Amino acid sequence: MQEADAGFIGLGAMGGPMARHLAAAGRLAWVGNRSPEKAVALASEVGVSAAREVADFAPCRVVLLCVGEDRDVLEQVEALAGVLQPGAIVIDHSTVSVDTARAAGSRLAAAGIGFLDAPVSGGVEGARNGRLSIMVGGSAEVLQRARPYLACYAARIAHLGAQGSGQAAKAVNQVMVAGINEAVCEALALAEGLGLDPDTLLPTLMAGAAGNWFLEKRGASMLRNDFRPGFKCAHMAKDLRIAETMASGLGVRHPALQQARRDYEALAACGRGEADTSALIELKRPGGRS
Repeated sequence: MQEADAGFIGLGAMGGPMARHLAAAGRLAWVGNRSPEKAVALASEVGVSAAREVADFAPCRVVLLCVGEDRDVLEQVEALAGVLQPGAIVIDHSTVSVDTARAAGSRLAAAGIGFLDAPVSGGVEGARNGRLSIMVGGSAEVLQRARPYLACYAARIAHLGAQGSGQAAKAVNQVMVAGINEAVCEALALAEGLGLDPDTLLPTLMAGAAGNWFLEKRGASMLRNDFRPGFKCAHMAKDLRIAETMASGLGVRHPALQQARRDYEALAACGRGEADTSALIELKRPGGRS
C-alpha cells in the first residue's frame, strides 16, 4: 500500500481537486488553507488531517503549494523551510515570477530541501479530471522523486530546465491563452451582432482552423452569459502583469499581451474580477468598456 506522506497547501478551485487526486492515490496526509474551515472540510471528505499550523507538515516528504500571489509563495516557503526535514521537496503549482521561483528555491536549498516550480495549465476541468499539463523547473533528480505525486493529476509533466523555467513557460502559456481569448470573444461578439445561430456556428468553427480549447470549453457558456469561474479574470490580469514584465525586460514587442492585460484589468476594476475569463466578451459587445 502506498505511504501517505504528502501535504497540500491552497485548496481553491485548482488546489482542491489536485489534493483529492493525491488522496485517491493514497499519497495525501495533510491539507492546509488560509481559511482553515476549507481544509477541515476537505480533510473530512477524503480522510486526511487538517493542519492547524505549519509545523503539522513536518513529517511530510513532499509539500505542494497552490496559492495566489508571489508573497504567499514566499511566506509559505519561509515557514516550511523551518519545519521540513532535509531531503524533503516543496513543489509550487502557483503562477508567480521567475525571480520568486528562484528565491524560493534558494531559501529551501539553504535548509537542504528540494524545490520545483511547477505551474499548471488545463483549467479547473483539467484539475478535476486529473489531466493537467505541468511545466517544471528545477533539478532532474528532484523531479524524478516528485513524479509519482505529480502523476496523480497530470496528463503531461515537462521538465523545462533549471529553477524558474517552469514559470517562464507558464508566462508563455498565459500570453498565448490570453491572445486566443481576445480573438474568440471578439469573434463571438461579432457573431451575435450578425445574428448567427450558435448551435450551428460553434461546431462549424470547431471543425475548422478556428478550433481551440477556449472556444470548445467556453464558447457556448459565454453566449449564454454564464461566467461561473473556471479561471478568474483577476487571476489572468495578475498573470499577464508578470508576463509583461518579462517581455518588457527582454525588449520583446507585446501589443497583444498589453491589450489583454488592459482588458482583464478593466474587468477586475468594474467588479468582474471573480468571473471567468470568458466574461471578456462583455468588453467586446456594443457598449462594452474599452
